Amino acid sequence: MQDDTLTTAPPTGGIDWANDSNELCIVDVVGQVVHRSNTAMDAAGLRKLVGQLERHAVDRVAIERPDGPVVDALLAAGIEVVVITPRQVKNLRSRYGSAGNKDDRFDAFVLADTLRTDPGRLVALTPDTPQTLALRAAVRARTDLVETRVALCNQLRAHLKIVFPGAVGLFSDLDSPISLTFLTRFPTADKAAWLSTKRLGAWLAANRYCGRTKTATLMDRLTTAPAGHSGDAGDTAGRTTLAYVAALQAIVEQIRVLEADIAEQLAVHPDAHIFGSLPRSGMVRAAKLLVEIGDARGRFPTDASLAALAGACPSTRQSGRHHVVTFRWACDKKLRDAVMDFAGDSRHASPWAAAIYDRHRSAGKTHQHAVRILARAWLRVIWRCWQDGVAYDPTRHRTAQQHLALTA
Repeated sequence: MQDDTLTTAPPTGGIDWANDSNELCIVDVVGQVVHRSNTAMDAAGLRKLVGQLERHAVDRVAIERPDGPVVDALLAAGIEVVVITPRQVKNLRSRYGSAGNKDDRFDAFVLADTLRTDPGRLVALTPDTPQTLALRAAVRARTDLVETRVALCNQLRAHLKIVFPGAVGLFSDLDSPISLTFLTRFPTADKAAWLSTKRLGAWLAANRYCGRTKTATLMDRLTTAPAGHSGDAGDTAGRTTLAYVAALQAIVEQIRVLEADIAEQLAVHPDAHIFGSLPRSGMVRAAKLLVEIGDARGRFPTDASLAALAGACPSTRQSGRHHVVTFRWACDKKLRDAVMDFAGDSRHASPWAAAIYDRHRSAGKTHQHAVRILARAWLRVIWRCWQDGVAYDPTRHRTAQQHLALTA
């Protein structure tokens, strides 16, 4: 007797997303391809893609990434989206042959057919609110600019070590406002040779230097450093210095603008009080945790699911007598970075966190390993606060209070 659920089950779709186009494959209830098409990555192409899915009564689609214009168009049309990561697709290719070659049309079929055969193992995408998506864009843009600033600063440092060594260690940070202002005024060793202790002091006062280091010490750093380039070679190198400085100043300013925008968005976000209450979270760190965890509570039904995606719990492999516990490589790297950054610094403000970290360091674990263990402990707390929508309160944190009682 034929199963009625098979004959009435709707077809499933798979979309392989490329930069310029989208490869669509639709399979029926027995895995036969009923439609293939390639649509452009533009407004007309997305309308055509959604129209083809609706004509074939497809209400569930598998795709390799959880965001972007294709996902937005599918969700807006009321189509359920399931994310199957590229790593999973790579492994799933072997179900259909041993070659394992990458092909957009074939990958679209793999996505559609896997959604057909394993519906119970695949969870539908739960989108975050537009408020969280907007904040995420700003936070990730700031992170990218910070990485660019660090790279540019390293390039400037390498350049100055050759052409103007005295400027490298003059101030605490090469990309600080006072350092960049100094290099704008004195881009070469020849121009800096004009300075005396008195002149340098006057220049520092005019540029509102904080005075952390004495003028005489700064002058000594300039005069005792190697000479660097001078003459025409120095002038040419100076123009390169100014180019680096201008680029750094522009990036530093845009980071400042983004941070102001992040602070404004975070202040009105419904979950801001949760992440802002964590010890040493700060504005940027709280925003990172918020946007990488998101606000779709159904995405993480347990704290273990959140910890696994964050790479805060180990990966266990067992075969016969062979049992290995290893570092979890497969995770959300951005979420892991946000969680580890918070956990590593929380020990300086939380006695409970410091005790966990110190205990595992004393047991011989590396700093990174101890931070991961601490991050796993924190994620249990964060998940509970996140699910309940309440701020972290150390007086209600039972384990923290037990630790304080033992050390009192």
